[in-house]
Amino acid sequence: MKEFDRVRWRCRRGMLELDIVLQRFVDKHYIQLNECELQQFEALLDLPDNDLWDMIAEKKEVNDIKLQPVLQLLQID
Repeated sequence: MKEFDRVRWRCRRGMLELDIVLQRFVDKHYIQLNECELQQFEALLDLPDNDLWDMIAEKKEVNDIKLQPVLQLLQID
């Protein structure tokens, strides 16, 4: 459970819209992610807020195709 709490904390960002999307994603999908998807999500959380938001909002192309599966889940929510 500590890992889940750590991830929820990392989802708190400086942008309200991003906070909402990330928290919903964690609540809905996090426990169902496999190890590869967990790593993808961690990589996305390492991105700056504006870059991550632009990717979720489809304003910016994703250069790393490995991030696509989790990013698509974020875009749906």
